Amino acid sequence: MSEYDHHFAEQVDEIKRQGLYRSRRLLESPQGACVEIDGQKLVNFSSNDYLGLANHPDIVTAFKQAVDEYGVGSGSAHLICGHHRVHQQLEEELADFVGRDRVLLFSNGYMANLGIISTLVSTGDAVYEDRLNHASLLDGGRMAGARFQRYRHGDIEHLKTILNRNLSRKKMIVTDGVFSMDGDLAPMADLVRIARSNKALLMIDDAHGLGIVGKKGGGVLEEFQLSQHDVPVLMATLGKGFGTYGAFVAGSESLIDFLLQKARTYTFTTALPPALAEATRASLKLIIQEDWRREKLQLLSIQLKTGIRQLGLDLLESESAIHAVIIGDNYRTSEISNQLLNMGIFVSAIRPPSVPKGKARLRITLSAKHEAQDVDRLLSALEKVVN
Repeated sequence: MSEYDHHFAEQVDEIKRQGLYRSRRLLESPQGACVEIDGQKLVNFSSNDYLGLANHPDIVTAFKQAVDEYGVGSGSAHLICGHHRVHQQLEEELADFVGRDRVLLFSNGYMANLGIISTLVSTGDAVYEDRLNHASLLDGGRMAGARFQRYRHGDIEHLKTILNRNLSRKKMIVTDGVFSMDGDLAPMADLVRIARSNKALLMIDDAHGLGIVGKKGGGVLEEFQLSQHDVPVLMATLGKGFGTYGAFVAGSESLIDFLLQKARTYTFTTALPPALAEATRASLKLIIQEDWRREKLQLLSIQLKTGIRQLGLDLLESESAIHAVIIGDNYRTSEISNQLLNMGIFVSAIRPPSVPKGKARLRITLSAKHEAQDVDRLLSALEKVVN
């Protein structure tokens, strides 16, 4: 073993000692409310496929037909010869859906956030981010070279304080719309107000809200009735509520044109396969037409939250399809997750660094493909293994 390999092995051993070791499970079925993992059939409460669209027949058909027509790979970056007609159509349809001038597609959400933030601010500017923002937002803020500051989760007064201390030429406030590990919504109205009063650019990552939150699926901006003027930069992903893959940023004509010219994670990467864009167009139609998916999610969430509270468990407040039960201890959280797995239920154990130290949790996510009996089965299992 080389000196470097010895160092790597020691670091992994330390991760194991802290109860933070991660391993991959082998999915052997399509994504869904019920899956087969490592040869075991499980009711799945760990997926971000909130609307149950990842294996929808209309989307699968659209993808297959597009592969036959356009092939698999896009073959190039958007700015060379990889920007296909269906990419353009999807951008236009997404812009109409979110009520914005224009949309720019990115290959995935991580690249979108790195590219957007590092393009819009730089040395001499300042970025303010919620402490519980997704890693891609935090990394984008650090990578930008601007002064990077984090405010306490959802704490507008703390944000005010650190904003007032800074005299940077340009200020940018960045937050998740729906927080991926807690399930709560950002205090959007307050953020809009404080951004305006401080002449700060406001960016929302609505990866876990778009398609799910809001009566028509317009996400947190629909929920709070906020316009492009209120929130100039909207980013969202396509691999969660949409059930496909990729990401986009939406905003004014000038914003999108600037990002198209300058965002390195857009310029220097291969475009999404055209077939994925076509599949996402089919997904968008279903999101618009089938309100019942969001309505069902709301009913399942009420059932789940009521049951968990009756069990006396520490459940965080949530207005989304994400429900976090705080356990605290890393080993205990993993143990409960494994016990549920043995009972045919897959609930992820989320531990640091994905969440703060001492806040290890069971992250329960609901899908429109779940039924009431699935939730009852989960509650019954939780009663046996937690209390």
